[in-house]
Amino acid sequence: MVCPFLDADIGPFLALAEAEGWICGRWEFEFLLRSFPQGCFVCRDGEKTLAYITSVSYGESGWIGNLLVRPDVRKRGLGRTLMERAVSELLSRGVQTIWLTASAQGSGLYRQLGFVEIDEVKRWSRTTNRRAASAATPRDMAPAAFNPVEPAEFDIDPAAELDRVGWGDRRDSLLQVSFARGELYRNSDGFLCCQRWDGGTQIGPWSGMADSQAAELLDGALVNAERKILLDVPSGNRAAAAVLEARGFEVKGSNLLMYLGAKPCYRPETIYALASMGSMG
Repeated sequence: MVCPFLDADIGPFLALAEAEGWICGRWEFEFLLRSFPQGCFVCRDGEKTLAYITSVSYGESGWIGNLLVRPDVRKRGLGRTLMERAVSELLSRGVQTIWLTASAQGSGLYRQLGFVEIDEVKRWSRTTNRRAASAATPRDMAPAAFNPVEPAEFDIDPAAELDRVGWGDRRDSLLQVSFARGELYRNSDGFLCCQRWDGGTQIGPWSGMADSQAAELLDGALVNAERKILLDVPSGNRAAAAVLEARGFEVKGSNLLMYLGAKPCYRPETIYALASMGSMG
């Protein structure tokens, strides 16, 4: 039976996701259940929760993520059932374009439901420490570029407009929650947010209009980054790949970026990293 995703479901989901090797945190679900609870579902069999899905809307666009089915009940159609419910809920709310990232295993189901590929998202990674990052940073960078911006001092409107250029819609709520919990860097042509997790640092959202300015933001952030650094980057942004390769990052995996509905105004050259690891854009 399909039921609402509840706060009590977060813990069991995170345990199952960890076993699958996913990177996600409780804050994501708190944000999703606060922002779009009507689009988050589970499948239950009595007291057992068998499968999960979340979704969120941003104006005329939406994102589906966290589709996860317990290994012992896979290939029973539970994933398709949840996908159809999430898609239906988003469309009923006026969403015109629905996004998701798909693994090779999951892409077949999404194509059956009408999703089409628009790009590839590559996961880049590097293990670092502050001393190494500082040594690799250009000496002539302005010291202010190394210092995170306090969220209270940051006008979100320019960042939301730049984010809209890349994705085709304003996503203020996602940016606000990311900036509030992360370390925010900015310059005249872009912004970058670092979000901490137990294993290291996730970079994103990261947007920019000029390659040199985007690289400057990354160098500033790397001074404060420790341990393993991860970020998801559209393949359509070739400049981002060059920036990352020059700083020792390597590709560790990839997913397809897909959409359903109206073709989006998508400009990957301004998107240097997604805000989340595939769950909400």
